[in-house]
Amino acid sequence: MIELKAKKRDIFGKKLCYSREAGELPVVVYGADEKPSHLFVNSKDFLSVWKQAGESSVVKLSAGDLKKDVLIQDVSFHAVSGEPLHADFYLVRADQLIRVYIPLRFEGVAPAAKTFGGVLVKVMHEVEVEALPADLPHEFVVDVSKIEKLEDQITVSDLKVPSKVKIIAAIEDVVALVSVGKEEVEEVAGPVDLSKIEVEKKGKKLEEGEDVASAKAPQAAASTAKPAKK
Repeated sequence: MIELKAKKRDIFGKKLCYSREAGELPVVVYGADEKPSHLFVNSKDFLSVWKQAGESSVVKLSAGDLKKDVLIQDVSFHAVSGEPLHADFYLVRADQLIRVYIPLRFEGVAPAAKTFGGVLVKVMHEVEVEALPADLPHEFVVDVSKIEKLEDQITVSDLKVPSKVKIIAAIEDVVALVSVGKEEVEEVAGPVDLSKIEVEKKGKKLEEGEDVASAKAPQAAASTAKPAKK
């Protein structure tokens, strides 16, 4: 499991700008019905861990006697410098099922695109799953070389899913296909609502000095009184 060291903090608001200049990133740990914890992590260490774990792999967070399993959530960046300003960590329990979105990584070349002059259309970029924290996959690999004919499609049922992981999406949902008559590669995810398009997918941008804990978190499946099976 990926590990990240942290230390407790009692600095908030605009004073955090000095901490950030010193290479300390303010974070908040919340979830699992526990009181939120305010901590600092090294900014460079955090970016390295985030690159490995993303938002779908469990990270072991340690701050003195505090040792918690967390998922990285909503990383906020400075609007100009692009440096991280704040991150939320969602606390998970080893015996509690949770739902998260796992990213899809596409590899290979679709023969149908070459043969018929079509383009690859990536319909989905992530898929929701339910599992215990330790069983969460980091990503799903989608091999598009299986699309040999125009009528061929890769669906959710074609994903290689570990036995301890449950897919929430419908198995017939299309993941990728080849379309003819378009000049550029398309990446679609259903009807587009322009008012909801995010400018920065990796996280929201805050002004200098803000310290906000997001309410967004993975859905705890066990919150509906469905304990994990042993």
